[in-house]
Amino acid sequence: MADVAKADHPAPAAPAAEGGSREQTQKQTVVMVGVDDSDHSYYALEWAVRNLAAGMAGGADLVIVHAKPKPSSVVSFGGPGAGEAMRYVEADLRKMAEAVVDRARQVCIANSVHALIEVVEGEPRFVLCNAAEKHHADLLVVGSHGYGAIKRAFLGSVSDYCAHHTHCNVMIVKRPKPKC
Repeated sequence: MADVAKADHPAPAAPAAEGGSREQTQKQTVVMVGVDDSDHSYYALEWAVRNLAAGMAGGADLVIVHAKPKPSSVVSFGGPGAGEAMRYVEADLRKMAEAVVDRARQVCIANSVHALIEVVEGEPRFVLCNAAEKHHADLLVVGSHGYGAIKRAFLGSVSDYCAHHTHCNVMIVKRPKPKC
Protein backbone atom coordinates (compact mmCIF):
# COMPACT_ATOMS: atom_id res chain seq x y z
CA MET A 1 0.00 0.00 0.00
CA ALA A 2 1.58 3.25 -1.11
CA ASP A 3 1.09 6.39 0.88
CA VAL A 4 2.16 9.27 -1.32
CA ALA A 5 3.44 12.28 0.55
CA LYS A 6 2.94 15.80 -0.75
CA ALA A 7 5.05 15.84 -3.87
CA ASP A 8 6.50 18.42 -6.17
CA HIS A 9 6.06 17.04 -9.65
CA PRO A 10 8.51 17.83 -12.42
CA ALA A 11 7.13 19.61 -15.43
CA PRO A 12 5.48 17.18 -17.84
CA ALA A 13 7.52 16.15 -20.84
CA ALA A 14 6.75 17.74 -24.16
CA PRO A 15 4.28 15.78 -26.27
CA ALA A 16 5.72 13.40 -28.82
CA ALA A 17 6.30 14.56 -32.35
CA GLU A 18 3.48 13.82 -34.73
CA GLY A 19 3.52 10.20 -35.84
CA GLY A 20 5.84 9.04 -33.04
CA SER A 21 5.43 8.11 -29.41
CA ARG A 22 7.13 9.85 -26.50
CA GLU A 23 9.28 6.73 -26.07
CA GLN A 24 10.60 7.12 -29.62
CA THR A 25 11.35 10.83 -29.35
CA GLN A 26 12.55 11.23 -25.78
CA LYS A 27 12.97 8.78 -22.94
CA GLN A 28 12.75 10.51 -19.60
CA THR A 29 15.58 9.33 -17.29
CA VAL A 30 14.30 8.39 -13.85
CA VAL A 31 16.66 8.68 -10.89
CA MET A 32 15.30 7.20 -7.68
CA VAL A 33 16.84 7.79 -4.25
CA GLY A 34 16.00 5.71 -1.18
CA VAL A 35 15.99 7.66 2.08
CA ASP A 36 15.57 6.78 5.72
CA ASP A 37 16.30 8.71 8.89
CA SER A 38 20.07 8.18 8.67
CA ASP A 39 22.70 10.75 7.77
CA HIS A 40 24.03 8.22 5.24
CA SER A 41 20.84 8.34 3.19
CA TYR A 42 20.72 12.15 3.25
CA TYR A 43 24.31 12.28 2.13
CA ALA A 44 23.33 10.02 -0.80
CA LEU A 45 20.35 12.27 -1.60
CA GLU A 46 22.48 15.41 -1.45
CA TRP A 47 25.12 13.73 -3.61
CA ALA A 48 22.52 12.71 -6.19
CA VAL A 49 20.96 16.17 -6.27
CA ARG A 50 24.34 17.94 -6.57
CA ASN A 51 25.89 15.57 -9.08
CA LEU A 52 22.88 14.64 -11.16
CA ALA A 53 20.86 17.87 -10.97
CA ALA A 54 22.36 19.31 -14.17
CA GLY A 55 21.15 16.29 -16.12
CA MET A 56 17.77 16.37 -14.42
CA ALA A 57 16.94 19.82 -15.68
CA GLY A 58 17.08 18.61 -19.25
CA GLY A 59 15.31 15.32 -19.01
CA ALA A 60 15.29 13.39 -15.77
CA ASP A 61 12.74 12.80 -13.08
CA LEU A 62 13.79 12.51 -9.45
CA VAL A 63 11.80 10.11 -7.29
CA ILE A 64 12.52 9.89 -3.57
CA VAL A 65 11.20 6.86 -1.70
CA HIS A 66 11.05 6.26 2.05
CA ALA A 67 10.14 2.80 3.37
CA LYS A 68 8.09 3.24 6.52
CA PRO A 69 8.28 0.17 8.78
CA LYS A 70 5.05 -1.63 9.60
CA PRO A 71 4.14 -1.33 13.29
CA SER A 72 4.11 -5.12 13.56
CA SER A 73 7.77 -5.21 12.48
CA VAL A 74 8.69 -2.90 15.35
CA VAL A 75 6.51 -4.38 18.09
CA SER A 76 5.45 -7.98 18.27
CA PHE A 77 3.45 -8.82 21.33
CA GLY A 78 -0.14 -9.59 22.13
CA GLY A 79 -2.37 -9.43 25.10
CA PRO A 80 -4.14 -6.64 26.92
CA GLY A 81 -3.08 -3.20 25.80
CA ALA A 82 -1.44 -4.40 22.57
CA GLY A 83 -3.90 -2.43 20.43
CA GLU A 84 -3.18 0.78 22.31
CA ALA A 85 0.59 0.23 22.05
CA MET A 86 0.25 -0.37 18.29
CA ARG A 87 -1.55 2.97 17.89
CA TYR A 88 1.34 4.75 19.64
CA VAL A 89 3.90 2.91 17.53
CA GLU A 90 1.98 3.75 14.33
CA ALA A 91 1.81 7.42 15.35
CA ASP A 92 5.57 7.49 16.04
CA LEU A 93 6.35 5.80 12.70
CA ARG A 94 4.12 8.30 10.90
CA LYS A 95 5.91 11.22 12.60
CA MET A 96 9.29 9.76 11.69
CA ALA A 97 8.19 9.35 8.05
CA GLU A 98 6.98 12.97 7.99
CA ALA A 99 10.35 14.13 9.34
CA VAL A 100 12.20 12.08 6.69
CA VAL A 101 10.03 13.53 3.92
CA ASP A 102 10.41 17.08 5.25
CA ARG A 103 14.19 16.77 5.38
CA ALA A 104 14.29 15.31 1.85
CA ARG A 105 12.04 18.10 0.60
CA GLN A 106 14.37 20.69 2.17
CA VAL A 107 17.37 19.17 0.35
CA CYS A 108 15.45 19.48 -2.92
CA ILE A 109 14.30 23.04 -2.24
CA ALA A 110 17.84 24.12 -1.27
CA ASN A 111 19.08 22.80 -4.62
CA SER A 112 16.09 24.02 -6.71
CA VAL A 113 15.21 20.46 -7.72
CA HIS A 114 11.68 19.11 -8.03
CA ALA A 115 10.96 15.56 -6.91
CA LEU A 116 8.15 13.10 -6.46
CA ILE A 117 8.36 11.91 -2.85
CA GLU A 118 6.67 8.69 -1.77
CA VAL A 119 6.31 6.95 1.56
CA VAL A 120 5.62 3.24 1.20
CA GLU A 121 5.03 0.91 4.12
CA GLY A 122 7.19 -2.19 4.16
CA GLU A 123 10.65 -3.70 4.33
CA PRO A 124 13.13 -1.22 2.71
CA ARG A 125 14.81 -3.70 0.38
CA PHE A 126 11.48 -4.81 -1.10
CA VAL A 127 10.00 -1.30 -1.16
CA LEU A 128 12.96 0.10 -3.10
CA CYS A 129 13.08 -2.73 -5.63
CA ASN A 130 9.32 -2.54 -6.22
CA ALA A 131 9.39 1.26 -6.50
CA ALA A 132 12.29 1.10 -8.97
CA GLU A 133 10.20 -1.21 -11.13
CA LYS A 134 7.00 0.84 -10.70
CA HIS A 135 8.71 4.10 -11.71
CA HIS A 136 10.86 2.46 -14.42
CA ALA A 137 13.95 3.83 -12.68
CA ASP A 138 17.15 4.01 -14.68
CA LEU A 139 19.25 4.53 -11.56
CA LEU A 140 18.62 3.75 -7.89
CA VAL A 141 20.81 5.73 -5.47
CA VAL A 142 21.18 4.49 -1.90
CA GLY A 143 23.48 5.38 0.95
CA SER A 144 25.91 2.96 2.53
CA HIS A 145 25.72 2.58 6.29
CA GLY A 146 29.26 1.29 6.27
CA TYR A 147 28.48 -1.86 8.23
CA GLY A 148 31.27 -4.33 8.67
CA ALA A 149 30.89 -7.96 7.60
CA ILE A 150 29.43 -9.12 10.94
CA LYS A 151 26.79 -6.37 11.25
CA ARG A 152 25.91 -6.78 7.57
CA ALA A 153 25.44 -10.53 8.10
CA PHE A 154 23.02 -9.97 10.97
CA LEU A 155 21.23 -6.85 9.78
CA GLY A 156 21.40 -7.43 6.06
CA SER A 157 22.32 -4.81 3.53
CA VAL A 158 19.56 -2.99 1.70
CA SER A 159 22.03 -1.69 -0.87
CA ASP A 160 23.45 -5.17 -1.51
CA TYR A 161 19.97 -6.65 -1.89
CA CYS A 162 18.93 -3.89 -4.31
CA ALA A 163 22.12 -4.27 -6.34
CA HIS A 164 21.30 -7.95 -6.87
CA HIS A 165 17.52 -7.80 -7.26
CA THR A 166 16.48 -4.59 -8.98
CA HIS A 167 16.39 -4.27 -12.75
CA CYS A 168 18.16 -0.91 -12.93
CA ASN A 169 21.63 0.38 -12.17
CA VAL A 170 22.33 0.90 -8.47
CA MET A 171 24.73 3.49 -7.12
CA ILE A 172 25.82 3.08 -3.51
CA VAL A 173 27.06 6.38 -2.14
CA LYS A 174 29.48 6.27 0.77
CA ARG A 175 30.14 9.17 3.11
CA PRO A 176 33.81 10.08 3.22
CA LYS A 177 35.53 9.12 6.44
CA PRO A 178 36.41 12.13 8.59
CA LYS A 179 40.05 13.15 8.36
CA CYS A 180 41.79 13.25 11.70
